[in-house]
Amino acid sequence: MSTYYEYLHTVGFEETSIMGNIYYVNYLRWQGRCREMFLKERARDVLTELQEGLKLFTLRVDCELFAEITAFDELSIRMRLLELAQTQLEFGFDYVRVNPDGTENLIARGRQRVACMRGPNTKTVPARVPESLVRALEPYVS
Repeated sequence: MSTYYEYLHTVGFEETSIMGNIYYVNYLRWQGRCREMFLKERARDVLTELQEGLKLFTLRVDCELFAEITAFDELSIRMRLLELAQTQLEFGFDYVRVNPDGTENLIARGRQRVACMRGPNTKTVPARVPESLVRALEPYVS
């Protein structure tokens, strides 16, 4: 079993500028999409909890770019759990270009810190990371 959760993505024209460069914000969007797909595929109980008042607040996001990519590049966004606290999680993301010949290049690396909260928007309080999420993340601890 892999030590990371993998989300595969093909870069589209809408994610590029007129010069063909990838907009930086897309790297951050791909982190969020990877996290969403993880919940859908590996932690469906958390989706139910989100409907029942759990909130996952993104506190901090970053991404460091090492190489350029262009439209139609195939990416593997690989998520690992870097830190688990009572009410917060920190994820690490590797952005890997998968070349047609099967070789791979690390093109970027990012992090994302998430807090679990509950309650109405005006009175939101920290909440424990759901046990089902902790279990789902166990294989991906870095």
